[in-house]
Amino acid sequence: MTIRGIGASAGIALGKAFVLPTWEWEISDQPIDVNDMAREFERLYAGIRSSKMELKNIKDELTQVIGQEESNIFDAHMAILDDPVFMNEVQGIIRRQYKAAEAAVKEAIEKFANMFDLLEDQYMKERAMDIKDVGNRLIKHLIGAPEVKLPDDNQPFVLVAKELTPSQWANLNPDHVLGVVTMAGGPTSHTAIMARTLGIPYVLGLEGKLNQPIQTGDFLIIDGETGDLHINPPQNIINRYIQKKQKFDQNKEKLKELIGVPAKTADGQTVRLEANINSVKELDIAIRTGACGVGLFRTEYIYMDRSQMPSEEEQTQIYRQAVEKLGNKPLTIRTLDIGGDKRPEYLEFPQEDNPFLGYRAIRISLDQTELFKTQLRAVLRASRYGKIKLMYPMVSSVDEVRRANRLLEEAKQELRERNIPFDEQIEVGLTIEVPAAAMIADALAKEVQFFSIGTNDLIQYVLAVDRMNEHIAHMYDPYHPAVLRVLKQIADAAHQANIGIAICGEMAGDARAVPIWLGLGIHELSMAVQSILPVKERILSTSASVCKEWIGDLLQCGTSREILERLNEMESCAAAHRGSA
Repeated sequence: MTIRGIGASAGIALGKAFVLPTWEWEISDQPIDVNDMAREFERLYAGIRSSKMELKNIKDELTQVIGQEESNIFDAHMAILDDPVFMNEVQGIIRRQYKAAEAAVKEAIEKFANMFDLLEDQYMKERAMDIKDVGNRLIKHLIGAPEVKLPDDNQPFVLVAKELTPSQWANLNPDHVLGVVTMAGGPTSHTAIMARTLGIPYVLGLEGKLNQPIQTGDFLIIDGETGDLHINPPQNIINRYIQKKQKFDQNKEKLKELIGVPAKTADGQTVRLEANINSVKELDIAIRTGACGVGLFRTEYIYMDRSQMPSEEEQTQIYRQAVEKLGNKPLTIRTLDIGGDKRPEYLEFPQEDNPFLGYRAIRISLDQTELFKTQLRAVLRASRYGKIKLMYPMVSSVDEVRRANRLLEEAKQELRERNIPFDEQIEVGLTIEVPAAAMIADALAKEVQFFSIGTNDLIQYVLAVDRMNEHIAHMYDPYHPAVLRVLKQIADAAHQANIGIAICGEMAGDARAVPIWLGLGIHELSMAVQSILPVKERILSTSASVCKEWIGDLLQCGTSREILERLNEMESCAAAHRGSA
């Protein structure tokens, strides 16, 4: 049986399944005696203390494996146990309905989790899992249930679960997990983030697609890139995937030989290959892979999964740690890009029919100026410790840039008054991801020192295609002629103004697009770390001068198929060059 799910962490895994039992217990709704109410409250408080102690121990252990920032999710879990709204709900159920503590907790978590599940926002839907995780842990302590045990025979397995919580991840030994399959979840879930951090292949989104449940002992093959899952496949498919995995692993090892090799075209043009990161922890891998710096530090993840806003001091330390790790390599910090699918619970957001076109990114920063200036001061303070560049997201007008720059000047003056040093010449840029910004790129270029093109949103908005909508996702086409012409317009504006230009969206990590960037005169690409070496391989065998000759031909193409055919011709030439080298 073959099923297509969603690939959330690349790689191939082959092995026997271990199906993780769910945390579900039969809990009696039998009313308690009114005289026992005080005892139920004491049981509740004892269960909370035990749960918080357990969560702290889990966080301490997991920090050693995946790093401080990724393990901060357990701070958010502990905060739920302290949340007065949650606790008032549980206590109210005990008082009003005379329910035992575990029954009250179960009812409360179902209420709050259902509220989150009903929201259209995918990020908030995935936070419902955190609430269930915390509630189930508390119930486990209240009823004295044992932890679910994983196989202890040191035999690696493919883990299968309905959904996998951060707490359950904490009990896994990554050396024993070949891959992960879940029925629920999403690419921005904590499970997906942890899988990518640990390099474990992961396929999700199989709810309703299986004719029968996967059983422990079934032989599985998963492809974390395509999302394919094979259950008890015939030997010919097993052999094919063994070969595919060997090829994947061999190519991975071969690419490592390029780590110390400069990214220069066949005719000597240097290309800067930088990394996109969400946390300081990811820097270690980026540096080991040979990244020339960080072209996109998504700072919004510092604000997520916590109960209160990060302070200026805390942010300063994070940015300082990042830039010091990089040594003399640049760190480009994108200011807060919340809203859309990223909404910290401690900030208020309006109800919106389309939050991706609503109150988000620079719009929030210019509205909540103290929030913005706190981050600006932190970035400035960290700039004395290395090469930091500042970048505004989702800009659509010159006025927005000027207002942001005025607030930046205010932040600088506030630091001067406090006698705090910073880089007075810090470079300021913006991401071009809105068609309006592309149309006025020449005017915007007069306000900043560099552009970085965020292809993910730019393509989505240019084509009016929601790539997460399964009915039209096939129409999300990075090689659509309209996209190519917009990219040309932006690049021309940057070159004419003599400012820097980079690509920081997923398209930067697509090796097929290398001739486009070289043809447009773009020599700085920032991408997911795992894409750096494949893109470098393509650069080494490609001539920048030939690409400049071909770009006019590409811009005349009427369809993406024609564009890809031309790019394939160029790849054939590059492959021939690699073969003769």
